Amino acid sequence: MTRIGVDAMGGDYAPENVILGAIDAFSALDAGTQIFLIGDRIRITEVCRRCGFDSGNFVIIHAPEVIRMGEHPVTAYLKKKESSIHIGFSMLARKEIDAFASAGNTGAMLAGSVQTLGTLPGVLRPCISAQIPLADGKRMLILDVGLNSDTKADILYQFAILGSIYARTMMGIAEPRVALLNIGAEEEKGNMAVREAYKIMSDSSDLNFVGNLEADVLFRGGVADVLVTDGFVGNICLKQAEGMYALVASLGVDHPYLNRFNYEYYGGTPVLGVSAPVIIGHGASTPLAIRYMILEAAEAAGNGLVEKLRAAMSKN
Repeated sequence: MTRIGVDAMGGDYAPENVILGAIDAFSALDAGTQIFLIGDRIRITEVCRRCGFDSGNFVIIHAPEVIRMGEHPVTAYLKKKESSIHIGFSMLARKEIDAFASAGNTGAMLAGSVQTLGTLPGVLRPCISAQIPLADGKRMLILDVGLNSDTKADILYQFAILGSIYARTMMGIAEPRVALLNIGAEEEKGNMAVREAYKIMSDSSDLNFVGNLEADVLFRGGVADVLVTDGFVGNICLKQAEGMYALVASLGVDHPYLNRFNYEYYGGTPVLGVSAPVIIGHGASTPLAIRYMILEAAEAAGNGLVEKLRAAMSKN
């Protein structure tokens, strides 16, 4: 039995959107997967009743407190021990659930990931990743996209290892090509951390390193499956892509490739390098986005992603 914990109170439109998404995900999951909804029991039950859905299909864990989007993440996480996020991480640490997903306060989710779960042995810093659509029909994993603004070369190298394992396990790419996001294709380009990371990755037999990738070919495809950068640059790239999609959608542009930038179909952002599967969803998640967030959490747990990351990091 795979048990997926879901923060029912997380997100701008919780609990309604979360529960509607969970109901949708319930019909897509196999009988061996169970959804644990963590939040206000009365509100969860009421939304299920209005939808004509038997709340008994879920395991409901009552959480009387909520960490709001505007609260200081670390302070709120430490103080609100009866919140849905804190209870979710506590259950995950005790192995009462196999993965935890939330569209709630991102900072609190990161605080729980590090303080309650902890990093895998050998991991210097965890990171968050995202998949971006490419013009050749494929997707590319980019990491870090926001957790580590400043990174050294050895940390960028670890991001490459984590990303390669994720690409093999979750994206089905047997030999992922890894590139460094840089201001030029030449080895000597970039800041000190990137230049040193280039040398480490070039000498590594654990990576299929293909060199630097410039931003003008970021979405073209055919170059890399995993793109490594620090969280400052990665977050700018991700938000630029989201903003461009919102702009072209507002202009009435309808194109199959551009429509693939719709965050709803990506579910959430996995936290890589911590000791259990954690998925962070978009704060404005629709029921469709919640559905895919839950399905991604179930896939990460079912595919043994964390165990594969643990085994790989023990060798490095």
